Amino acid sequence: MTAQRLSARYGGESAPATDALNPFIEHLLDHRSVRSFLPDPVSDAQLAAIIAAAQSAASSSNLNVWSVVAVRDAARREQLAALAGDQAHVREAPLQLVWLADLARLRRVATRLARPSAGLDYLEMFLTGVIDAALAAQNAATAAESLGLGMVYIGGMRNRPEEVARLLELPPEVFAVFGMCVGTPDPAHPAAVKPRPPQSVVLHHETYSQSAQDEGVEAYNQAMARFYEAQQMNVHGSWAVHSTKRIAGPETLSGRHRLVEALHALGFKLE
Repeated sequence: MTAQRLSARYGGESAPATDALNPFIEHLLDHRSVRSFLPDPVSDAQLAAIIAAAQSAASSSNLNVWSVVAVRDAARREQLAALAGDQAHVREAPLQLVWLADLARLRRVATRLARPSAGLDYLEMFLTGVIDAALAAQNAATAAESLGLGMVYIGGMRNRPEEVARLLELPPEVFAVFGMCVGTPDPAHPAAVKPRPPQSVVLHHETYSQSAQDEGVEAYNQAMARFYEAQQMNVHGSWAVHSTKRIAGPETLSGRHRLVEALHALGFKLE
């Protein structure tokens, strides 16, 4: 079973040889993005457990510069779906967690203590909020999956950030980094484990090497071609071609090419 998990994660041919796995790592290897959900609600108890796991992630200097909005209301999910590229699973999942880089809380704390807070104006603090939100969210994702739930991240929350902020009533200096659909996976539409590149593409020993990645990238092109075919996905070209189309220019960024402008409008100075 362990060998099968590694084979699925690496597309069959480039799985590393390791005997250092345990049940927790096997659970991580089983992750898949779920986009079809049953209407069953995520309970308050499940949500509390998921957020407890999120808060157990590392936090830079224990600043806790992240927050999350749990959206269950169907009408609000409908609006979020429209803002995030009209993705059906945002509309249909019973719970949407919107993960936030949140500098407003510390600004308020400093104001109430009559202490300076100019450090929040710098890019470093914004990055800290984004990083901490991502760390918390990944803990939450793992926790949700351990409860038998499925999830998928929604980067489309960055498509129209000012409108997302208005919908969720975010104060200045709070930014929706991404969303996360959470719910019970629909067994009629099972999700597959998507292969990742060989470790030679992402793992460097002592120093970084670009040329050492080339062979692994080509192997990954072939693994993803097999995956696309098996999943009957209408993807033209290799993983490399598909990915380079995504980075071709501002027109391929789904509106996110104006994030700096949006962040300034949301109160971030980014010195």
